[in-house]
Amino acid sequence: MKSGATHRLGRFRITERPRLLAVLIAVALTAALLTLALTQTFYQSTTTATASLGLASCPPADPVAAAKAAEYAATPTQLLAILHYATSSVVPQQSIDEIRVSFEVLRSLAPCNFLVFGVGRDSLMWASLNPRGVTLFLEEDPDWVKTVLRDAPILRAHPVNYRTRLSEADELISSYKAEPDCWPSAARLGPDSRCRLALTELPDEVYGREWDLIMIDAPRGYFPEAPGRMAAIYSAAVMARARVGPGVTHVFLHDVNRRVEKMFAEEFLCAKYRVKAVGRLWHFVIPPAANVTDSASSFC
Repeated sequence: MKSGATHRLGRFRITERPRLLAVLIAVALTAALLTLALTQTFYQSTTTATASLGLASCPPADPVAAAKAAEYAATPTQLLAILHYATSSVVPQQSIDEIRVSFEVLRSLAPCNFLVFGVGRDSLMWASLNPRGVTLFLEEDPDWVKTVLRDAPILRAHPVNYRTRLSEADELISSYKAEPDCWPSAARLGPDSRCRLALTELPDEVYGREWDLIMIDAPRGYFPEAPGRMAAIYSAAVMARARVGPGVTHVFLHDVNRRVEKMFAEEFLCAKYRVKAVGRLWHFVIPPAANVTDSASSFC
């Protein structure tokens, strides 16, 4: 196997684990959708029975209830996810307890805007958990994007060019304050930023949309030549702080058992904003900078 393939497999941890987790995910998705479908079926059968009894002249059903029932219909992405995980021995890279952290937030906010750094065997699951919302994946490897989209063309994924290397992590965190474009008061993303930690070549949609959830599970960060997650963490912090709409930004960072992820999270995502830690996953709830006192001098 080529070294690149080895790295990719290492990153995604696509191993032939027991089928139990895949089955559990499929069962959970199925149960949720069946519950919603039964609600819709009950509504439809009740309407049909009423008409058959000659009661069609009664006032029509509550339009709000009818609209709600329509919302419960499974989306194509959800149905595809059930089929995929019910028939595959390849399971998501996060544990079920780690997945549950993000799931609870998605359940409360969906449909919402969900940005995911990394595309892989769990991408279909994340998209299905945000029905009728916007779920966008950013991936470092264009060939891997093609591979995943070949199996799940319904996903929305874009390749991303990273300008950093993991071996530069210590130098980047010690020197970023010397560049005014990296300062909290001036931090911005896009091609005009001179901050080496800023992602400057993302699709316009990423810059133009406010993201309710940001999942950082990429790029690779386990060998010196890998891009590392420094820029993804910094850019997620900038996006969260720049929010002008109501609410906060939920940021999920995976692999916090690694030194660089932990170091950059504490510098830019902030321990005071961390609300949960499960396994190798940290969950941050970051308010807009406009709502924070003295936010111009420090990210934290």
